[in-house]
Amino acid sequence: MTVPSGRRERKKAATRQKIADTALRLFLERGYDAVGIRDVAAEADVAVTTLFSHFASKEALVFEQDQDFEQRLTQAVAGRAPHQPLIPALRREIHALVRHCTADSAAPIWRMVDESPALREYEESMRLRHAESLARAIAADLDLPETTTACRTIARFVIDAYSLAREAADPEAAVDEIFRMIEAAWEVACPSGHAGGTVPPARTGTT
Repeated sequence: MTVPSGRRERKKAATRQKIADTALRLFLERGYDAVGIRDVAAEADVAVTTLFSHFASKEALVFEQDQDFEQRLTQAVAGRAPHQPLIPALRREIHALVRHCTADSAAPIWRMVDESPALREYEESMRLRHAESLARAIAADLDLPETTTACRTIARFVIDAYSLAREAADPEAAVDEIFRMIEAAWEVACPSGHAGGTVPPARTGTT
């Protein structure tokens, strides 16, 4: 998570984290559907209006790192070193995100998401939003006047790589496998001279 600067920003971030941590604990203890917004606010000792100033919906409480993940993806494009190839930079970021979301502590959360239609729907809309933000970042990186179909397609592939790898038996191997296909598509779709970079060969001995 991005570290805020300034006392006011730090206090606001601490309140937000407290609300999110409280909500997740209650959801896992009692079940997502059994906990209401007022329950979370009371347990976190904040007003309901304060909760909604940090989170737009109940579903957003589960995906509290939503904006941070989105920023990390766009920064992987915009913040990479000059002449650093795009696709390997995105692959490294997806590897990091997948490692974070496949940690043992994350398993109960994903089970909760899988069991809730509302959370699955929210996650799908979140992925689409992340893909659109990433597509805009790619278009800007290429100095394109608008977000092209090719940019949107590659961005969707990258976001799907995260989701597919998270569910794989060997997430890291899955990321590399998917990104070999992404890079092949990028070589065809991107403007001449902008592709560059290679994805490491498949690992052996994995299941």
